[in-house]
Amino acid sequence: MQTVYWLVIFIVLLIIEIITMGLTTIWFALGALAAFLAGVFGFGTAVQVGVFLVVSIILLVLTRPIAVKYFNKDRTKTNAESLIGQHGLVLEEVDTLKSTGRVEVNGQEWSAKTDEPDGYIGKNTVVVIDGIQGVKLIVREKEEKK
Repeated sequence: MQTVYWLVIFIVLLIIEIITMGLTTIWFALGALAAFLAGVFGFGTAVQVGVFLVVSIILLVLTRPIAVKYFNKDRTKTNAESLIGQHGLVLEEVDTLKSTGRVEVNGQEWSAKTDEPDGYIGKNTVVVIDGIQGVKLIVREKEEKK
């Protein structure tokens, strides 16, 4: 493989990373840069491909978790994400089996269900939001502190 191909791959992957900012292609871009350098130093195609794979995988496995942690620390939660962990009041009984239930959270009404297939929570019960599935909140009854 000609060395210039690695440089083209590096540039294309770098452009994709700049456009998406998703920390997905940067590791492979750096692997392509390492393969380019291997080609510049006269190594054959097999060694270049091997360098690309090894460097890409090592960078992905070892540095991605650290990078994600630091790059996403200032990320603000969306409206829906910010509901997780909050409390709500059941306006209409939550019956997952019958697919009914409405909960009020921060003055807004949401469809709700439990995580259990046959879960039930009565009206006027305080609930905790554990997650969101589609347009429904996943709720559980708030435990009373003793």
